[in-house]
Amino acid sequence: MKAQKQQASRNTAQALVRILEKLGVETVFGIPGAKIDSVFEALLDSKIRLVICRHEQNAAFMAAAVGRLTGKVGVVLVTSGPGVGNLATGLATATTEGDPVLAIGGEVPLEERSKSTHQSLLSVTLMRPVTKYAAEIVTPLQIGELVSEAVRAAETGRPGATFLSLPRDVGLAPCDVDTDLPFGRVPSAGAGATSEAEKMAKVLAASKKPTLLLGMQASDPRCSEQLRQFIAATGIPFVSTFQGPGEWAAGKNPKLFGGRIGLFKNQPGDRLLAASDCVVTIGYEPVEYDPEFWNEDPRRPILAVDSVLARQDRHYLPAAELIGDIGASLTLLQNKAQVKIDPAHLALAAAGRSEIDGAIAKGAKKEEFPVHPLRILHELNQVVTDETTVALDVGSNYVWMNRYFAAHRARQVLVSNGQQTLGVALPWAIATHLLRPGKPIISVSGDGGFMFSSTELETAVRLGARFVHLVWDSGTYDMVAFQEQAHYGKTAGIQLGHVDIPKFAEAFGCRGVAIRKAAELGPALREGLASPVPFLIQIPVDYSENLSLMKELHTTALN
Repeated sequence: MKAQKQQASRNTAQALVRILEKLGVETVFGIPGAKIDSVFEALLDSKIRLVICRHEQNAAFMAAAVGRLTGKVGVVLVTSGPGVGNLATGLATATTEGDPVLAIGGEVPLEERSKSTHQSLLSVTLMRPVTKYAAEIVTPLQIGELVSEAVRAAETGRPGATFLSLPRDVGLAPCDVDTDLPFGRVPSAGAGATSEAEKMAKVLAASKKPTLLLGMQASDPRCSEQLRQFIAATGIPFVSTFQGPGEWAAGKNPKLFGGRIGLFKNQPGDRLLAASDCVVTIGYEPVEYDPEFWNEDPRRPILAVDSVLARQDRHYLPAAELIGDIGASLTLLQNKAQVKIDPAHLALAAAGRSEIDGAIAKGAKKEEFPVHPLRILHELNQVVTDETTVALDVGSNYVWMNRYFAAHRARQVLVSNGQQTLGVALPWAIATHLLRPGKPIISVSGDGGFMFSSTELETAVRLGARFVHLVWDSGTYDMVAFQEQAHYGKTAGIQLGHVDIPKFAEAFGCRGVAIRKAAELGPALREGLASPVPFLIQIPVDYSENLSLMKELHTTALN
């Protein structure tokens, strides 16, 4: 009886917070406003940590990082109108790149919906194209059911963002929903169909040059051990997309890793795929690297292991699909597959790996200033450990890092690949600090991408976050510049002004240094990793070799 009275005394906002607590939500990122203030007030009495951000887009990025690193929804909370509108890029990025997010936005009262009133917006209509699920809570009795629908949609299949609209009057209304019911429960999934595994086994038995193409969902820590075991048992060489697993998946045989593929069709991994008589995609989504780039012959057998059905593309029509829990499906296939691989194919994978290692080794001898990208990678490799998380922004830095920087564990390197969204690195570093306090964090951006989210340095300092942020400074939107140069023979709209990064950092209570010669970078990295506050390193970078990144470029790969 007492419990019923307590529930009856709650409003919908308080019931929402209680449901989030029951779901295990530990942090909510957001920016307050009048249409959603009831939820912010309810959070005052909650164990959930509230992180106030400087922009809704950055709050969505932080929530997405929580989703990517934990597999559970990251939660972002904003007000109506422009508050919801500013979520669009963050939620589109999360949905495209497989990050579970629950976004909650305020809305004008229901009785004012037909009026032209302050901050009114058809928010559900706006959010549907960038989420897996979007709905409005129009009565307190819906709160548990719609939160359940949103969480289950976000966390299952290919994860992504979901959105709930909460009108102000509904948030304040009394709510007697039993919040102890099992709202939002996500059941465990099993392996794919045995019949499909048997089809795959037959194709693999006939193959002499199979290759695994590992996508973003293959890097989920929950299937990492089964992936390692599958590769070790079958001995099939593999390549990865930018978001896919790195060399860690090869276990004790690093020569099986043929490198990363993405953006430009000119890598050792591309050559390995071209030589393959069968490709097995694992957790791959076509947005990561278009099938027409790596599968010019659509008659070659493709096998897919994933949590969702393959997107249909004339260059990507799998002959068999194992749909279910990826780890369980890999174990099922491992128990049925018998593979005999042509030694020449294994040698091709090993040669590709040697080519990549050779390029990385050149970085140690690069003394020029501005600093060569390979020298930056060399210095990073000296300080990064298995405990380090590396967050990458998009730009020319992203191309060099993805090609030549190794990952030692699942989700060690965070990258935006599907949408290639600028500004993600710094918010991701902040969220990583909350999830992995005391562990080393290094984020990387260009000078263009850095300014997209740089105001969150204040958020970082307020939270006591520690990380090193590298700004590869070219004074341009260089990733656009070198592609324009290749396509048109000239550039347009890419020049930026100078920002004194150390002074900028100091204004927020951070520390910063500007590199004046290549030899200064290593000591600066070590100083930054020991800093009690965020530490920014401005690195004038030499991008003169960027056009070489595009040699033998597929003409439709320009972005």
